[in-house]
Amino acid sequence: MESLESQKYPIGHFECPNPITPKHIEHWIDVLDRFPKQLNGTVQPLTDFQLDTEYRPGGWTIRQLVHHIADSHHHSYTRFKWSLTEDNPVIKAYNQDDWSNLEDAIKAPVSMSLMHIEAVHKRLVYLLKSLNEDDLNKSFIHPETNEKVYVKENIGAYAWHSSHHYTHIVKALERKGWITF
Repeated sequence: MESLESQKYPIGHFECPNPITPKHIEHWIDVLDRFPKQLNGTVQPLTDFQLDTEYRPGGWTIRQLVHHIADSHHHSYTRFKWSLTEDNPVIKAYNQDDWSNLEDAIKAPVSMSLMHIEAVHKRLVYLLKSLNEDDLNKSFIHPETNEKVYVKENIGAYAWHSSHHYTHIVKALERKGWITF
């Protein structure tokens, strides 16, 4: 029986390596590049009943997870752009639980967010591949923690975020016996 903690964090928490090497950056960008196709291949065939199933007891539904990924990665793309064009900006936080309880996250077709994720990731990967060492060392301030987040760290965080939520979906489908990997 899986613990609630292992259901919440099936791949563990993000642990940023120190130092971050070019190999880390390359790997993370590759994860971000492959993610939309991987997510689409897993989620697109699901029925509405399956999409409206919680990924864990008390958690969001698979539909809400897909819409959350679109919202979160859209925000992340904007945060990268702010970091690259402003001097250590304080970014805007948002309440992901409130966003995930809005009507579009609860009922909208996942195809809308799958297309959005694909588009955002194409732009994001294109941008990230163009960055030099100075760009990777630019940063933003997150208002909830008041901590500086470097562009290179944020690349890793969003590669982790992609894998984290993808694993939520896969594990939920496996627990239900709907797919086996």
